[in-house]
Amino acid sequence: MAVSSSSGSAKALPCFQASLLAPQTKRTVVTSASQHRASVRMRASAAAPAELKKTVWVWTENRQVMTAAVERGWSTFLFGSKDLGKDWSSTARINPLFIDGPEIFDSENQKVAVISQVASPKELELVQPDNVEAENIVIDFRGGWQVIPAENIVAAFQGCRGTVLAVSTNSTEAQVFLEALEQGLDGVVLKVDDMDDIIKLKDYFDRRNESKSQLPLTKATISKIEVLGMGDRVCVDLCSIMRPGEGLLVGSYARGMFLVHSECLETNYIASRPFRVNAGPVHAYVTVPGGKTSYLSELRSGKEVIVVNQNGLWRTAIVGRVKIESRPLILVEAKDNSGDDTYSIFLQNAETVALITPDTGSSGRTAIPVTSLKVGDEVLVRKQGGARHTGIEIQEFIVEK
Repeated sequence: MAVSSSSGSAKALPCFQASLLAPQTKRTVVTSASQHRASVRMRASAAAPAELKKTVWVWTENRQVMTAAVERGWSTFLFGSKDLGKDWSSTARINPLFIDGPEIFDSENQKVAVISQVASPKELELVQPDNVEAENIVIDFRGGWQVIPAENIVAAFQGCRGTVLAVSTNSTEAQVFLEALEQGLDGVVLKVDDMDDIIKLKDYFDRRNESKSQLPLTKATISKIEVLGMGDRVCVDLCSIMRPGEGLLVGSYARGMFLVHSECLETNYIASRPFRVNAGPVHAYVTVPGGKTSYLSELRSGKEVIVVNQNGLWRTAIVGRVKIESRPLILVEAKDNSGDDTYSIFLQNAETVALITPDTGSSGRTAIPVTSLKVGDEVLVRKQGGARHTGIEIQEFIVEK
């Protein structure tokens, strides 16, 4: 990032941890011109939903796009014309920025960003932290290539001062830039004329932010274990690695879902498969994003499920493959420790299938295989409304047994 002098010139400064991504508070009293310029620049870098700490600027000449963006909390807009910026500022509370060649200025004519067009590996090499002469750098990738250069930029600017944004012409491109090397760029400039891209990008942020919240999990005590006959059970293979203590929420009844552990633990009989959950029979419910459930039999490659850990922290994961095979089943019932409700689940009767236990601290135990499960053992369940219509919770009378 650079600090502008009183004459408006900019100086390149060394790297340090980015600070513009944190939510900023507007000052009501400005004590100097330099403080005022800093305040304006901070507002220009106002982040999108704070939980993700990503910056979103919108570059458009479509008023519907502007309205959709403002309604979703994004108020920094790029304009090629000061007249258009002033016109829009009169109808909505926005932070207008103006493009002049390869530079971007605020309403006080202070430089807040530079634009670098990248169309080749050689041009990409020129975009380095030490060469940046503004606190924000906007990279416009040309030639249809995005992922690899985005990853290179993330690696080059990691831990450095300043905000790096990429121009995106739709919400899908924006997601690529925000997820490059898992960390992603600091933000995007969404250059669109279709409000659907605004809506889709906001939905993406909402899903990511929700995954940083916790689901309340409840302790339940095993009250019945019964070995049964054969049934069609579902193995869910994800495009993600699961760690000890993580699994899927599955149950015979939507009102109570068991936390079924992944096959990430090593055994003497079979290699670890940290991408797999041996989840249960075809009729069982599984929790999916959006507060919904799906039947295990409905899962397909490309669908999303919710991965939950022992503490209730959850994230979304993509289903890579579903395997349905006939296997011997076991019925497990558990009673809610804080009430009278009883929940049940069918699982394959195998050592690699396990239910997640409450956090036991120093013992380090995360799960109990169903083959070792005993009446009186404690497991984790997720309590929720029982009535469902196409996987969506509804308020109506229902009896499940």
